[in-house]
Amino acid sequence: MIHPIILAGGVGTRLWPLSRAAMPKQFINLHGQKSLFQTTLERIENLPELGATRVLGNSDHRFMIAEQLRQQGFVDSEIYLEPVARNTAPAATVAALAAFAQDPQAVILVLPADHLIEDVAEFEQSIQSAIKLARQGLLVTFGIVPGSPETGYGYVKKGEALAEDAFRVSKFVEKPDL
Repeated sequence: MIHPIILAGGVGTRLWPLSRAAMPKQFINLHGQKSLFQTTLERIENLPELGATRVLGNSDHRFMIAEQLRQQGFVDSEIYLEPVARNTAPAATVAALAAFAQDPQAVILVLPADHLIEDVAEFEQSIQSAIKLARQGLLVTFGIVPGSPETGYGYVKKGEALAEDAFRVSKFVEKPDL
């Protein structure tokens, strides 16, 4: 089964003052009638073999997470709350271990809750391709071709081709220290 882990922590400081600690960008209706978190849920709701969805978030946002999950019909989701932010890896590991305890053959799909993805059909196709690769024992990451250099983000340098639009990672390039 596919077990999504949604990263819903953070306060979205780049969108201040619209996004702030009490109402981070992933829970605000920025684009249409739903929040970025809710549109993330919509993108996964039709995945075949969908297992339990796990959401990682800040304990201050637990009620927003629960309410938006309910609004989208994800009533059986599990919410993992960080009492103190320790970045992605520890929280995602806890959720992944829970998924593997439930389903030793789980394919883990880690998604940020704050991405705006306009071409949902292409995204769904990318997910299906990634699932096939993951079932072959490969670790998969997603990326886009940047339109211009950006000091606020790291980059993935692609290596040899594995499949159509799938490549080995040649190098992870961290964002520069300014």
